[in-house]
Amino acid sequence: MQQENPSTAQAREAERFRHFIVSVTDYAIYTLSPEGVVITWNAGAQRFKGYREDEIVGRHFSVFYTAEEQARGRPALALEQARTTGKFEDEGWRVRKDGTRFVASVVLDPIWDAAGVLLGFTKITRDVTARRAAQDELHASEERFRLLVQGVTDYAIYMLSPDGVVTNWNEGARRIKGYEAHEVVGRSFAMFYTPEDQAASAPAVALSTALGEGRFEREGWRVRKDGTRFWANVVIDPIRDADGKLLGFAKVTRDITERRLAAEQLERTRESLLQSQKLEAIGKLTGGIAHDFNNLLNVVMNGLDILRTVADRTAQRRAMDAMERAAQRGAALTQQLLAFARQQPLRREAHDVGRVIRSFDAVLHRAVPSRVRLRLRIAPDLPSVLIDPTQFEAALLNLVVNARDAMHDHGDVTIDVDTVRLAAGDVGQLAAGGYVRVAVTDSGTGMAPETVARAVEPFFTTKAVGKGTGLGLSQVYGLAQQCQGDLAITSVMGEGTTVALYFPAIVDADGELANNGHSKAEKVLLVDDQPDVLETAVALFSHLGYDVLSANNGVEALATLRASGDIAILFTDVVMPGIGGIELATIARREFPNVKVILASGYTRSSLQDQSPELDSFDLIPKPYRLSDLIKIVQTVHGDKAGGADQPVSQ
Repeated sequence: MQQENPSTAQAREAERFRHFIVSVTDYAIYTLSPEGVVITWNAGAQRFKGYREDEIVGRHFSVFYTAEEQARGRPALALEQARTTGKFEDEGWRVRKDGTRFVASVVLDPIWDAAGVLLGFTKITRDVTARRAAQDELHASEERFRLLVQGVTDYAIYMLSPDGVVTNWNEGARRIKGYEAHEVVGRSFAMFYTPEDQAASAPAVALSTALGEGRFEREGWRVRKDGTRFWANVVIDPIRDADGKLLGFAKVTRDITERRLAAEQLERTRESLLQSQKLEAIGKLTGGIAHDFNNLLNVVMNGLDILRTVADRTAQRRAMDAMERAAQRGAALTQQLLAFARQQPLRREAHDVGRVIRSFDAVLHRAVPSRVRLRLRIAPDLPSVLIDPTQFEAALLNLVVNARDAMHDHGDVTIDVDTVRLAAGDVGQLAAGGYVRVAVTDSGTGMAPETVARAVEPFFTTKAVGKGTGLGLSQVYGLAQQCQGDLAITSVMGEGTTVALYFPAIVDADGELANNGHSKAEKVLLVDDQPDVLETAVALFSHLGYDVLSANNGVEALATLRASGDIAILFTDVVMPGIGGIELATIARREFPNVKVILASGYTRSSLQDQSPELDSFDLIPKPYRLSDLIKIVQTVHGDKAGGADQPVSQ
């Protein structure tokens, strides 16, 4: 066979290589002259850049650069760097024929002949827009995650090296543990453990458990920078790379001290809750019984009228007296049942307990025999409390009778009334604050602890059959509860018993205990043309302790202001016929500079200002308003010192 000419073979090989280059579509591969003019063009270049070969060959390659890059001389710099260093690599924005941009990865190599003369350049370009977008998104995602973790303040989130050294620190860690990042990064996380846990190797156990089980979670005491302790929930997770190599640990710590304290408090009150639930259930039952029994008593009372028609007058009288006494006893029992069942409505009003007891003193003395000494020790200047005086008297009488029975008709019964300050939980579930304490103490036989525990249960009694219903103390307990107070019993066998009632004391606007009785109440003038609204306002201000005057219109209000001369507050509706509220307020302020003015309206301030710009100089309360709203605005006009606005401490 005839051997092929070497030059022909080389030409054929060169042609095959040219066809290969021209057909490549994933890369733009083309050559440039030494000056940067496009000489050749392949399919990949056409696909990426949009130019056909006949549109681009003979043009300078700078056409692919952005206007900004051209202005900075970037094309010339690329050629110069490739020529002097042997290669130019870059990644940046390039421009297609249609003006759209793409991110290109570019390699530019010089081409030299055997004599070292520069023939031109080979340029390879790849469209990496998708890769750049993915990288940018990954970076943005990582940055968002970093900012998220760093911004968390309720959890301490930080990383540990494989041997437990802190490598980063978030804001939550700083807030919870008290260390700045530079104070803790590079130190062992064992520093947060108590000395006892460190001695027991708790930090090492935590890491080994996380490695062995894939997760570690515990609760325990941890130590802040200032040495104080907090109860922490801790989670440690091992972090591994794609090949399973341990990179370190992620540690999340949360301060749950409040939750732990709440759980402990809940456990302490569990028995009280069970007792309360028992009383509530029995209360529903006795409520129905009481109403039915009341109906029976009504039948008995009607029977008295019938019996009066019997001819034998002596027999009639004896029968009627007996039935009437039975009806009265039944009515008393009904009252006890209703009070226990929380069905008896209370008329809670502000009262000085000392005055109520003194007015009831004669009845209390008649309840004890001559050989029992009843002593009253009532502290002066008691603050007011919200009670129903009638039911309070019945409860106090119950306690005195119980004390009498416990002493077998001889001994001492003492009623002590004073003011006490309680911390939260000192007595049952009462909140911290000031209370009026009414304690009835006897010198009787006392009660065993198990009897004390059941004393307020309904129907429980230690008295002989026929001597007691077992509802007395439960009725007293029910009264205290309905008044937002509580009852406490202390007793020693053979020495006597003390039953103490606690009622929340009323405080003034400064939070001081309010004395009920010796300062003169401020006068307030209420003005409204709606009778129902006026009546309600009178009731609310009366409850707050003010001396209330009222008027149905502006003319009548002005007459009252001028006649009285010592009104402290003018409380008036805005929209009224004749003299409106704002005009009335303006006249009142001019004639009586010391009068505090409060306006009330169902319209918004902005809608009223359109008609009366002077509204801005007065305080306005929107309708409908509640007692708490009145208290706040009265405090405002008094400069946070309302003269008559008293309110209960704990309700």
